Amino acid sequence: MEPFVSLTAVVAPYYFADVDTDRIIPHRFLRKPLSAGYRNFLFHDERLDAEGRERPDFVLNRPPYRSARILVGGRNFGCGSAREGAVYALQDRGFRAVIAPSYADFFRENCMQNGVLPVVLDESIVAAIAGQIQASPGSTVAIDLPGQVVRAPDGIRHRFEIDPSRKEQLLRGLDDIGLTLQRTAAIGAFENAYYRRVPWLRPVALRQ
Repeated sequence: MEPFVSLTAVVAPYYFADVDTDRIIPHRFLRKPLSAGYRNFLFHDERLDAEGRERPDFVLNRPPYRSARILVGGRNFGCGSAREGAVYALQDRGFRAVIAPSYADFFRENCMQNGVLPVVLDESIVAAIAGQIQASPGSTVAIDLPGQVVRAPDGIRHRFEIDPSRKEQLLRGLDDIGLTLQRTAAIGAFENAYYRRVPWLRPVALRQ
């Protein structure tokens, strides 16, 4: 996946509490392959009318936010089911980060497995940022992952916390599989030493 180091981008407000994954991408679209373009299904039932036309009042259909790459959400963002398609849809639409007071655990993990940074800030700070964006559509936010700092539209910097191992994975662009593959040589050395001690446990396919 693409490494995440720093990002300065237009930010879109979607400041609602308890936004579930079915709202982010309705479940009926999850049977489709990724090649169908999951960006087309992001917030589908709010973004489009019954005829499939864009609703002009929906935030991501408004010109100031069409190029947004950061989303500001409310507390418990991404709750509901553990569908990874919700993150696929955000990522395919171009979002690299979400800023919210809290997330459902599985949604937060799915974000980091797919190169999307879930920033957690105090609810009062997130509310203030959402207010600044709404007052000045098209505002930008800067995120510095190495320094763990968000610079709000008003220029104030806010520090956020992140698990050190997850931070390293995002900086290097590695999901859990990629991280494991970085240790291929060490894993092979361990297996060879182990099977020398207990050769009868070596899988038949690996026996000479």
